[in-house]
Amino acid sequence: MDRKPRGYDKTIQLMNRGADIPNPSTLDIGDDVNVDQISGKGVRIYPGCRIYGKQTVISAGAQIGYEGPVTIDNCQLGPKVELKGGYFNRSVFLEKANMGSGAQVREGCILEEEANGAHCVGIKQTILFPFVTLGSLINFCDCLMAGGTSRKDHSEVGSSYIHFNFTPDGDKTTASLFGDVPRGVMLNQPAIFLGGQGGIVGPARMGFGNVVAAGSVLRTDFTGDNKLIVEEPQSGKIVDFLPRAYPNLRRIVENNLFYMANLMALEEWYLHVRRPFLDSQEFGPLLFAGLLEKLALAKKERIKRLQVLSEKARTSPEPGGNVGPEASARKEFSERFTEMEALFAAGTADEAAGRYRDDFLAAFAKARGESGDNYIAAVQGLSADVSGKGTAWLQGIVDEFCRKAGRSVPSLRLFGRKF
Repeated sequence: MDRKPRGYDKTIQLMNRGADIPNPSTLDIGDDVNVDQISGKGVRIYPGCRIYGKQTVISAGAQIGYEGPVTIDNCQLGPKVELKGGYFNRSVFLEKANMGSGAQVREGCILEEEANGAHCVGIKQTILFPFVTLGSLINFCDCLMAGGTSRKDHSEVGSSYIHFNFTPDGDKTTASLFGDVPRGVMLNQPAIFLGGQGGIVGPARMGFGNVVAAGSVLRTDFTGDNKLIVEEPQSGKIVDFLPRAYPNLRRIVENNLFYMANLMALEEWYLHVRRPFLDSQEFGPLLFAGLLEKLALAKKERIKRLQVLSEKARTSPEPGGNVGPEASARKEFSERFTEMEALFAAGTADEAAGRYRDDFLAAFAKARGESGDNYIAAVQGLSADVSGKGTAWLQGIVDEFCRKAGRSVPSLRLFGRKF
């Protein structure tokens, strides 16, 4: 009778290639794991860990399970990533990203360079730009957060913070944007601080440099920059609850479309700017494929949730609510949702945005020479003029998607007709 643990032969292969596995009999490696996608250089896997999934990638210098057992399922880990304890599924962790013990990182997350979380953090469909820090005991699903310039100057979410991403109607059209992609990717924006023991009700938008006082629960957008926000506690009341009322339908749709447009801009940034840096890394093409897959998951999720909203919002539960301009807007949103869906499925094709892209990439190529393969140094070494061109390119993508989406449902008067 063979008493060898499952995956024992693969474990020995890794050890023979230099991986440090102090107690190999406690490591469970799934049958579908490709050990050729796990580096032996400086990798340390502590006792009690589990590694599953044919898409799993573990790069050099990764440290797994120091504070407690880790389960990795179809994740891609860049160099020097530290996953100290918890469950990690269908997510990407770029260089030096790390998570503390008790983490639950579900599908669709991207943690860029040195993004991190302390103990007992739960995230799903969340994107953290470089250096963004999550404190302890946090639920921060369905968010994109940018801001900050280094590990000493970074956007931070205080301990015991909650992003409220579920609604009484079960729509989950609640993705929130902290900062934005066009400015955030330049790694030159002021950090955002969300004080602990607080929360925000999605979908919401927040500008760069904002500081939210501890204990504040936010229920609206704060798109301006560099503000101190102290939210007053809500006064108590009891009123009739009407399912599917959606009194803020326009804002909900706007914020969802804006979030999706930022995802489209981020995809373009990955395709044209990030890719060469990853290509130079061990397993870089696999990491890049993981990034695109996670963005595809994010877009699919947002479309799915917005479609559910369009179906539920078709009719109003209020007496007399199915006549008049608001009723027409609800019906139009429901009937023309497929046009919005097709718009985001088609990708970018705006000629003006393409010209901005070409101007930026030409300038970026010249400025990149001294930084070599260091992505952070290359981006932060750009002059204000060059980074401004990059922001103009990506903002053009966001604006174009919002403009086209708004035109598809004119009765909602999305974005104040600014486009």
